[in-house]
Amino acid sequence: MTTGAPSVTSAASTVSTASAASVTSVVVRLKVSLLRNGLRQSAGRRAAYVASLVLVLLFAALQLIGLIILRGNAHAMNVTVLLTAVLALGWAVMPLFFPGGDETLDPTRLVMLPLRPRPLVRALLVASLVGIGPLFTLCMLVGSVVATAHGVAAYVTGVVAVPLALLVCVALARAVATANLRLLTSRKGRDLAVLSGLVIAVGAQVVNFGAQKLGASGLSTLDPAADVLRWLPPASALGAVDSVSEGSYAVGVAQLALSGVLLAALLGYWQRSLTQLMTSPDGSTLQAAEPVRDRAGRSSGLGRLLPAGRTGTVMERSLRYVWRDPKTKAAWVTSLAIGLIVPLFNALQGTGSIYFACFAAGMLGIQMYNQFGQDTSAFWMVAMTISSPRDAYVELRGRALALLVITLPYAALVTVLTTALLGDWPALPEVLGLSFALLGAMLATGAWSSARFPYSIPQEGYKSVAPGQAGLAWISIFGGMVAAALLCAPVIALTIWLNVSAGGENWTWLLLPLGTGYGALITLVGLRLAAPRTAKRLPEILAAVSKG
Repeated sequence: MTTGAPSVTSAASTVSTASAASVTSVVVRLKVSLLRNGLRQSAGRRAAYVASLVLVLLFAALQLIGLIILRGNAHAMNVTVLLTAVLALGWAVMPLFFPGGDETLDPTRLVMLPLRPRPLVRALLVASLVGIGPLFTLCMLVGSVVATAHGVAAYVTGVVAVPLALLVCVALARAVATANLRLLTSRKGRDLAVLSGLVIAVGAQVVNFGAQKLGASGLSTLDPAADVLRWLPPASALGAVDSVSEGSYAVGVAQLALSGVLLAALLGYWQRSLTQLMTSPDGSTLQAAEPVRDRAGRSSGLGRLLPAGRTGTVMERSLRYVWRDPKTKAAWVTSLAIGLIVPLFNALQGTGSIYFACFAAGMLGIQMYNQFGQDTSAFWMVAMTISSPRDAYVELRGRALALLVITLPYAALVTVLTTALLGDWPALPEVLGLSFALLGAMLATGAWSSARFPYSIPQEGYKSVAPGQAGLAWISIFGGMVAAALLCAPVIALTIWLNVSAGGENWTWLLLPLGTGYGALITLVGLRLAAPRTAKRLPEILAAVSKG
C-alpha cells in the first residue's frame, strides 16, 4: 500500500454500498487511483514507470512490425499460435514469481465486504485489463491477426479471437494467483519469487537455443508444434483466424469454441477458489498442526547421516541454509541450473567442448566465497563458539564438506552427461580430474577470501550485496577465481602436455587420481591458512556481515 494512495479498505467501503452493477467501475477506478497516486510519490517512481512503459511499447511496436512483415508467409500461422501459447504460459507463471501486484487484485482485502463472488470476479477481471502487460499482449494478438488473416470473414473472426484470447490469458493469471494466494503471501512464496531470476535465466537459454535451431532450419520446423497448439486454447483462437482464411469455417468455429470453453472453465474455477479463499480460515486462526517431535525426528534423521561432533553440526546447519534461506537457495539453484545448461546446450548445438563440463564445478565453487556473509547477523552465534584457530578450522571444514556433499556428485553427473552428448568417452577421466582440481582450488581460495573480504547480503529485496560493499564483493569473488585458476595451473599444464605429446593420450587417465588428490591437498592447505585469519578477524567479520 503506497503512502498518499487511497486506502483499499476505505475505497472498498464505497464498493460495499454500491449496487452490484457498479462494482466493476468502482474497482477499476480504485486501481487507476492507486496507480496515479503511487506515481505521485516521487520523481524516481514516475521515471521508472515511464521508462518501463516506453521500453515495453517499443518492443511491442517492433514485434508488431515483424508480425506485419510476416503476412503472406506460408508459415505465419506457426509463429502466431506459438507466440500466443508462450504469452499464455507467461501469464500463468508470472503471478507465481511476482506476487506483489496491485492491491485491488488481492481479494482478501475485500473479505469483510458483502460482495458476491460473481460480480467480484467480473470486477477483478476487468481491473486486470488495466496495465502494461495487457497492453503488450493486445499488441501481440492484433499483430498475429494481421499476419494470418485473409478476407473479411477472417478479420471478423479476429475481432472475436483477440479479446477472447486476451481474456483467457488474464483469467488464467488471476485463477492461478487466487488459488495460490496463501502460498504467495507465505515465506515459501517469497522463496519462489526470489527464484524468478533463475526462471528468466533458464528461459533465456532455451529461447536462445530455439532461435539458433529456428534460424538454421527455418519456420517449417515449427509445423509439428503448431499443428498441436492450434487446437489448444487460447492459441486455438488465433488458429481459428487461419482456418477461416483457408475457408474452413466449421473448424474455425470449433477452435473459437475451445477458447470460449476454457474461459468459462477458468472463470468458474476462479470463482470457486475465490469463495473458498474468502470463507475458509487461514494460518492466523488455526494452530500449527505439526508436532514438535516430527520436526525433531527429521533433524535427528539428517544428523545420523553426518559425522559426529562440531563437523556434523556445521554441515547440517549449512545444508539447512541451502534448503530454507531464500537468498542461499536462490544462489544454489541458479548455480546448479547454469552449471548444467552451459555445457549441455553447447554440446547439443555441436559447438561445445567436453572441457565446458568444468563450468559446473566452477559455478558451485563460488558458493564457498563469503561463507560468513551468508549467515548475516546470525553469525554472532557462530562467532561465540570460535575461540581458537582449531575451532575456526573445524568450522570452515564443516562448511566445505557440506558443499562437497552436493558438488562432487553434481560435477560428476554434468561431466558424464556432456561426455555422452559429445561421445568423447576417452576424455572423461581427465575432465573429471580437472573439475575436482578446480573445485579444490575454489574451496581453498573461498575459505581464505571469506575471512579476508567478508560482506553482508541483504535479506530483503533482490540485492546480493549491501550498499557500500560492492568493491569487497568484486575482490572476494573475482580475485578468488583468478587465484583458483592460478592454483590449477599445474594440472592444466599437465593436461595440455599429455594431449600434445606423442603417446601422451594413453596416460590421460592419470589425471583423474592426480586431479582429485591435488584438489583435496590444496583444499586442506587453504583451510589451514584461512583458519588463523578467521579466528583473528572475528570482530571485523561480524561487523562486516551485519551491515545489511
